[in-house]
Amino acid sequence: MNFSEDIGNCANLVRRGDYDRFLAIMSAPIKKRGALFIIFAFNLEVVRAPWVTKEPMISEMRLQWWLDSINEIYEGNTVKKHEVISPLAELIKDQDLPKDLFINLINARRWDIYKKPHEHAYAFDDYIMATSGNLMALACLAIGMPISDLNSAKEYGYGDGVARLFVAIPILEENNRYPLVNGTENAVSSLAKTALNKMNNTKFSDNSAACALRLAWLSKGVLNKVNHNPKCVLNGDLYPSEFMKKLILLSKVILRTF
Repeated sequence: MNFSEDIGNCANLVRRGDYDRFLAIMSAPIKKRGALFIIFAFNLEVVRAPWVTKEPMISEMRLQWWLDSINEIYEGNTVKKHEVISPLAELIKDQDLPKDLFINLINARRWDIYKKPHEHAYAFDDYIMATSGNLMALACLAIGMPISDLNSAKEYGYGDGVARLFVAIPILEENNRYPLVNGTENAVSSLAKTALNKMNNTKFSDNSAACALRLAWLSKGVLNKVNHNPKCVLNGDLYPSEFMKKLILLSKVILRTF
Protein backbone atom coordinates (compact mmCIF):
# COMPACT_ATOMS: atom_id res chain seq x y z
CA MET A 1 0.00 0.00 0.00
CA ASN A 2 1.49 3.35 -1.00
CA PHE A 3 1.27 6.65 0.84
CA SER A 4 -1.56 8.09 -1.29
CA GLU A 5 -3.68 4.98 -0.67
CA ASP A 6 -3.02 5.31 3.07
CA ILE A 7 -4.21 8.91 2.99
CA GLY A 8 -7.31 7.84 1.11
CA ASN A 9 -8.06 5.30 3.83
CA CYS A 10 -7.57 7.97 6.52
CA ALA A 11 -9.89 10.31 4.62
CA ASN A 12 -12.57 7.61 4.50
CA LEU A 13 -12.22 7.00 8.24
CA VAL A 14 -12.76 10.69 8.96
CA ARG A 15 -15.62 10.97 6.46
CA ARG A 16 -17.48 8.10 8.10
CA GLY A 17 -16.69 8.95 11.72
CA ASP A 18 -16.28 12.74 11.92
CA TYR A 19 -18.10 14.29 8.98
CA ASP A 20 -17.94 17.92 10.14
CA ARG A 21 -14.16 17.72 10.37
CA PHE A 22 -14.09 15.97 7.01
CA LEU A 23 -15.87 18.94 5.45
CA ALA A 24 -13.45 21.38 7.06
CA ILE A 25 -10.42 19.43 5.86
CA MET A 26 -11.82 19.36 2.34
CA SER A 27 -11.90 23.17 2.47
CA ALA A 28 -8.12 23.23 3.01
CA PRO A 29 -5.59 23.50 0.18
CA ILE A 30 -5.07 20.10 -1.44
CA LYS A 31 -1.42 19.84 -0.39
CA LYS A 32 -2.39 20.17 3.30
CA ARG A 33 -5.34 17.79 3.37
CA GLY A 34 -3.31 14.60 3.63
CA ALA A 35 -1.59 15.61 6.88
CA LEU A 36 -4.89 16.68 8.41
CA PHE A 37 -6.65 13.46 7.42
CA ILE A 38 -3.86 11.43 9.03
CA ILE A 39 -3.94 13.38 12.31
CA PHE A 40 -7.71 13.24 12.64
CA ALA A 41 -7.94 9.59 11.62
CA PHE A 42 -5.44 8.86 14.39
CA ASN A 43 -7.54 10.87 16.83
CA LEU A 44 -10.74 9.13 15.78
CA GLU A 45 -9.22 5.71 16.39
CA VAL A 46 -7.93 6.72 19.83
CA VAL A 47 -11.25 8.33 20.80
CA ARG A 48 -13.10 5.14 19.85
CA ALA A 49 -10.87 2.84 21.90
CA PRO A 50 -12.67 3.33 25.25
CA TRP A 51 -16.11 2.97 23.67
CA VAL A 52 -15.92 -0.19 21.56
CA THR A 53 -16.30 -2.47 24.56
CA LYS A 54 -17.72 -2.42 28.07
CA GLU A 55 -14.67 -4.25 29.39
CA PRO A 56 -12.21 -1.71 30.86
CA MET A 57 -9.28 -4.09 30.50
CA ILE A 58 -9.85 -4.44 26.75
CA SER A 59 -10.12 -0.66 26.38
CA GLU A 60 -6.88 -0.26 28.31
CA MET A 61 -5.22 -2.76 25.98
CA ARG A 62 -6.43 -0.88 22.90
CA LEU A 63 -4.99 2.39 24.18
CA GLN A 64 -1.77 0.62 25.13
CA TRP A 65 -1.55 -0.65 21.54
CA TRP A 66 -1.56 2.95 20.33
CA LEU A 67 1.05 3.95 22.92
CA ASP A 68 3.27 1.08 21.84
CA SER A 69 2.81 2.01 18.18
CA ILE A 70 3.81 5.63 18.80
CA ASN A 71 6.85 4.49 20.80
CA GLU A 72 7.87 2.19 17.94
CA ILE A 73 7.79 5.10 15.53
CA TYR A 74 9.97 7.35 17.68
CA GLU A 75 12.39 4.55 18.62
CA GLY A 76 13.02 3.89 14.95
CA ASN A 77 11.74 0.33 15.10
CA THR A 78 9.97 -1.37 12.23
CA VAL A 79 6.52 0.18 12.03
CA LYS A 80 3.57 -2.20 11.80
CA LYS A 81 1.50 -2.09 8.63
CA HIS A 82 -1.69 -0.28 9.52
CA GLU A 83 -3.98 2.11 7.65
CA VAL A 84 -3.31 4.92 10.13
CA ILE A 85 0.01 4.04 11.79
CA SER A 86 1.86 3.65 8.47
CA PRO A 87 1.13 7.15 7.11
CA LEU A 88 1.38 8.64 10.61
CA ALA A 89 4.95 7.36 10.90
CA GLU A 90 5.87 9.14 7.67
CA LEU A 91 4.16 12.34 8.76
CA ILE A 92 5.91 12.33 12.14
CA LYS A 93 9.26 11.93 10.42
CA ASP A 94 8.62 14.56 7.76
CA GLN A 95 7.28 17.21 10.16
CA ASP A 96 9.27 16.25 13.28
CA LEU A 97 6.12 16.18 15.41
CA PRO A 98 6.67 16.15 19.20
CA LYS A 99 6.22 12.73 20.75
CA ASP A 100 4.80 14.02 24.04
CA LEU A 101 1.73 15.47 22.32
CA PHE A 102 0.74 12.00 21.11
CA ILE A 103 1.57 10.23 24.36
CA ASN A 104 -0.30 12.71 26.55
CA LEU A 105 -3.33 12.64 24.24
CA ILE A 106 -3.56 8.85 24.37
CA ASN A 107 -3.00 8.65 28.13
CA ALA A 108 -5.68 11.28 28.78
CA ARG A 109 -8.24 9.11 26.97
CA ARG A 110 -7.94 6.54 29.75
CA TRP A 111 -10.38 8.74 31.67
CA ASP A 112 -13.03 7.91 29.06
CA ILE A 113 -12.90 4.24 29.98
CA TYR A 114 -14.34 4.74 33.45
CA LYS A 115 -17.40 6.53 34.81
CA LYS A 116 -15.70 8.51 37.54
CA PRO A 117 -16.11 12.30 37.23
CA HIS A 118 -13.08 14.58 37.17
CA GLU A 119 -11.89 15.20 40.72
CA HIS A 120 -11.62 18.97 40.33
CA ALA A 121 -11.52 21.78 37.79
CA TYR A 122 -7.77 21.45 37.29
CA ALA A 123 -8.17 17.80 36.32
CA PHE A 124 -10.89 18.77 33.85
CA ASP A 125 -8.67 21.47 32.30
CA ASP A 126 -5.76 19.04 32.04
CA TYR A 127 -8.00 16.53 30.26
CA ILE A 128 -9.30 19.04 27.71
CA MET A 129 -5.83 20.44 27.09
CA ALA A 130 -4.26 16.99 26.71
CA THR A 131 -6.94 15.78 24.31
CA SER A 132 -8.31 18.70 22.27
CA GLY A 133 -5.42 21.06 22.94
CA ASN A 134 -2.78 18.56 21.88
CA LEU A 135 -4.87 17.46 18.90
CA MET A 136 -5.11 21.01 17.57
CA ALA A 137 -1.40 21.54 18.14
CA LEU A 138 -0.55 18.37 16.21
CA ALA A 139 -2.83 19.36 13.34
CA CYS A 140 -1.27 22.81 13.12
CA LEU A 141 2.31 21.56 13.34
CA ALA A 142 1.56 18.90 10.72
CA ILE A 143 0.79 21.58 8.13
CA GLY A 144 3.72 23.84 8.92
CA MET A 145 2.89 26.00 11.94
CA PRO A 146 6.09 27.19 13.68
CA ILE A 147 6.76 25.52 17.01
CA SER A 148 6.74 28.94 18.67
CA ASP A 149 2.95 29.00 18.22
CA LEU A 150 2.47 25.67 20.01
CA ASN A 151 0.85 27.06 23.15
CA SER A 152 -1.49 29.26 21.11
CA ALA A 153 -2.70 26.23 19.15
CA LYS A 154 -3.29 24.31 22.38
CA GLU A 155 -5.28 27.20 23.86
CA TYR A 156 -7.40 27.40 20.72
CA GLY A 157 -7.89 23.64 20.85
CA TYR A 158 -9.00 23.90 24.47
CA GLY A 159 -11.91 26.12 23.42
CA ASP A 160 -12.81 23.72 20.63
CA GLY A 161 -12.71 20.82 23.07
CA VAL A 162 -15.05 22.47 25.56
CA ALA A 163 -17.52 23.29 22.79
CA ARG A 164 -17.48 19.73 21.49
CA LEU A 165 -17.94 18.44 25.02
CA PHE A 166 -21.04 20.59 25.46
CA VAL A 167 -22.44 19.11 22.25
CA ALA A 168 -21.73 15.57 23.48
CA ILE A 169 -23.12 15.95 27.01
CA PRO A 170 -26.61 14.52 26.31
CA ILE A 171 -25.08 11.33 24.86
CA LEU A 172 -22.47 11.13 27.61
CA GLU A 173 -25.07 11.43 30.34
CA GLU A 174 -27.19 8.74 28.68
CA ASN A 175 -24.15 6.51 29.22
CA ASN A 176 -23.73 7.60 32.85
CA ARG A 177 -20.71 9.79 32.08
CA TYR A 178 -20.63 13.19 33.77
CA PRO A 179 -17.66 15.17 32.49
CA LEU A 180 -18.41 18.55 34.08
CA VAL A 181 -17.06 19.18 37.56
CA ASN A 182 -19.87 21.65 38.24
CA GLY A 183 -23.05 21.40 36.20
CA THR A 184 -24.85 24.42 37.59
CA GLU A 185 -25.99 27.02 35.09
CA ASN A 186 -23.57 29.65 36.39
CA ALA A 187 -20.64 27.23 36.23
CA VAL A 188 -21.52 26.06 32.71
CA SER A 189 -21.89 29.64 31.50
CA SER A 190 -18.57 30.57 33.11
CA LEU A 191 -16.80 27.62 31.48
CA ALA A 192 -18.17 28.57 28.08
CA LYS A 193 -17.02 32.16 28.56
CA THR A 194 -13.54 31.06 29.63
CA ALA A 195 -13.20 28.76 26.62
CA LEU A 196 -14.46 31.46 24.26
CA ASN A 197 -11.98 33.96 25.66
CA LYS A 198 -9.15 31.51 25.04
CA MET A 199 -10.18 31.17 21.41
CA ASN A 200 -10.62 34.91 20.92
CA ASN A 201 -7.37 35.91 22.60
CA THR A 202 -4.90 33.50 21.00
CA LYS A 203 -2.28 35.07 18.74
CA PHE A 204 -0.33 33.40 15.96
CA SER A 205 2.86 34.59 14.30
CA ASP A 206 1.52 33.91 10.80
CA ASN A 207 -1.43 32.38 8.96
CA SER A 208 0.22 29.02 8.23
CA ALA A 209 -2.13 27.06 10.51
CA ALA A 210 -5.39 28.71 9.45
CA CYS A 211 -6.86 25.69 7.67
CA ALA A 212 -6.20 23.48 10.71
CA LEU A 213 -7.64 26.02 13.12
CA ARG A 214 -10.67 26.24 10.83
CA LEU A 215 -11.66 22.73 11.93
CA ALA A 216 -13.08 24.48 15.00
CA TRP A 217 -15.28 26.67 12.82
CA LEU A 218 -18.47 25.85 14.75
CA SER A 219 -17.09 26.07 18.28
CA LYS A 220 -17.25 29.81 18.92
CA GLY A 221 -20.93 29.77 18.01
CA VAL A 222 -21.56 26.91 20.43
CA LEU A 223 -19.69 28.66 23.24
CA ASN A 224 -21.54 31.92 22.65
CA LYS A 225 -24.85 30.09 22.78
CA VAL A 226 -24.00 28.25 26.00
CA ASN A 227 -22.63 31.38 27.62
CA HIS A 228 -25.94 33.16 27.11
CA ASN A 229 -28.20 30.16 27.74
CA PRO A 230 -26.50 27.30 29.62
CA LYS A 231 -29.77 25.32 29.71
CA CYS A 232 -29.39 24.64 25.98
CA VAL A 233 -26.59 22.13 26.70
CA LEU A 234 -29.15 19.55 27.83
CA ASN A 235 -31.29 20.05 24.72
CA GLY A 236 -28.63 18.71 22.37
CA ASP A 237 -29.36 21.47 19.87
CA LEU A 238 -26.16 23.51 19.82
CA TYR A 239 -25.14 23.25 16.17
CA PRO A 240 -26.87 25.19 13.37
CA SER A 241 -28.56 23.44 10.47
CA GLU A 242 -26.46 21.58 7.91
CA PHE A 243 -27.04 24.39 5.43
CA MET A 244 -25.85 27.02 7.90
CA LYS A 245 -22.83 24.92 8.83
CA LYS A 246 -21.68 24.86 5.23
CA LEU A 247 -22.44 28.55 4.76
CA ILE A 248 -20.35 29.47 7.81
CA LEU A 249 -17.49 27.28 6.59
CA LEU A 250 -17.65 28.76 3.11
CA SER A 251 -17.52 32.29 4.48
CA LYS A 252 -14.39 31.48 6.48
CA VAL A 253 -12.72 29.94 3.43
CA ILE A 254 -13.52 32.99 1.32
CA LEU A 255 -12.27 35.36 4.02
CA ARG A 256 -9.21 33.12 4.67
CA THR A 257 -9.91 33.09 8.37
CA PHE A 258 -10.79 30.60 11.07
